[in-house]
Amino acid sequence: MPKAFSLASWNVEHFKNAPNRVGDVITLLASLNPDVFALYEVEGKDVFGELVAKMPGYQFHITEGPQVQEILIGVRSGITAFFTQKIEFKSGASAMRPGALLTLTVGGESYPVLFLHLASGPDPRGWGLRDDMLERALEFRRTLQKTAADPAKPVNYFFLGDLNTMGMEYFFKANNILPDVELKKIEAIAKKRKMRMLTKSRPHTWSNGSTSRYKPSNLDHVVAADHLKFKQFSGADVRVLGWPEETTVTAQDTWIKRFSDHGILYFEVQRA
Repeated sequence: MPKAFSLASWNVEHFKNAPNRVGDVITLLASLNPDVFALYEVEGKDVFGELVAKMPGYQFHITEGPQVQEILIGVRSGITAFFTQKIEFKSGASAMRPGALLTLTVGGESYPVLFLHLASGPDPRGWGLRDDMLERALEFRRTLQKTAADPAKPVNYFFLGDLNTMGMEYFFKANNILPDVELKKIEAIAKKRKMRMLTKSRPHTWSNGSTSRYKPSNLDHVVAADHLKFKQFSGADVRVLGWPEETTVTAQDTWIKRFSDHGILYFEVQRA
């Protein structure tokens, strides 16, 4: 089955004003040669000059508003794409990042792609905001289906990004929600919406290094319409690049310090 497009999704922690790091990150991203990419936590203007210089064959879009961190999207020139900022995914919190909706047209087919950087934190407020945003992202499948040119044909929708699925810690531990339970809820609702969470080549996408008191976590995900097909990477839909593929603790720590605490999600969508 021929490829529709490839996509890389990467949370580059506090991506700003560090010339060596900015250059290294963009050089690595360019080496992946994705048709579409998203960077999360973009904070500094220095990023844009490096992108234009090292990735000249792309068009760029970015969210904007009172929030400090933005989502930046690059699309290879020649691919038809329509960008829309979706403020409803702020869930009423002005400082939260909006959703970034990119609708691609490839081979006569439309692919609505929603990029999200959801609320962080295991506290009840963080979990509540994140849960609401996830509900909205899953429900958006119905909205797109109702407004499709052919409502009988399933929409090629998926959403992805740093979903921060870290569960909830409550004062009474008996009321805690474990990260696995949060993921199971997403999977259960996704199934009702005829969607599924894509499989990944590595179990964890985030780590703060070997000296951190926090264990590696599974925070970054792709949730897609269940009829869509993806190239397989050793039996997985999504390849997790970066520190998760390093084979020693020292190499992992070095990669995290040089680039980011998040690995890169890379996948290829097959023609619908």
